[in-house]
Amino acid sequence: MFTRIKVGTRPSPLALRQVELVQFRVPEIRFDITIIKTKGDRDKITPLGLQENTDFFTREIEEALLNKRIDVAIHSAKDLEEDMPSKLVIAAMLRSTARFDCLVSNRGFTLDTLPSGSIIGTSSQNRKLGILKYRRDLVTRDIRGDIDERLAQLDRGDFDAIIVAHIALIRLRYEKRISQLISSEVIKPHPLQGDLAIQIHRDRRDLLEIFKEL
Repeated sequence: MFTRIKVGTRPSPLALRQVELVQFRVPEIRFDITIIKTKGDRDKITPLGLQENTDFFTREIEEALLNKRIDVAIHSAKDLEEDMPSKLVIAAMLRSTARFDCLVSNRGFTLDTLPSGSIIGTSSQNRKLGILKYRRDLVTRDIRGDIDERLAQLDRGDFDAIIVAHIALIRLRYEKRISQLISSEVIKPHPLQGDLAIQIHRDRRDLLEIFKEL
């Protein structure tokens, strides 16, 4: 007999795929998925560099946890805010199998072969700084949206290349889009890049027992 739990997540294909990856680890539990749009999903204009360490991508999901409309939240760990609500805890953290960033260019360019003045799309201040330190003749510009939306912007010519997390393309089975894996000496990845955080209400010890072995 299956135990059923309500799992909250963002609406992007990557977020839904990440829920599947957690589900695979606990086959005895049936996930009923609740899609929750966060401010970060609705606001695709604000540069993410202004939202680091905030609840831009988590607030509405955490409110659902606090109000017990859902039992579990599954987040990209790097999206978690610096000061998480005290009534919530991380029951488990699934570690990434790929930490690097990668370059996606429809013409197969690498960071070394991109023409001078090429426009690189990235939402991360850390990635921008790494690119410009490596090649000051390149141009970085903010890009927003989920992975599919970012690839669409690249495909219609808004950018000459974009920087995305390697693990995101692996999980979505888009590895063929990769032009180059970027060395950590050029861009040092976020320490939680690709990790998945399973968040629960502090008083749900039953869920802590389920997820603590992951």
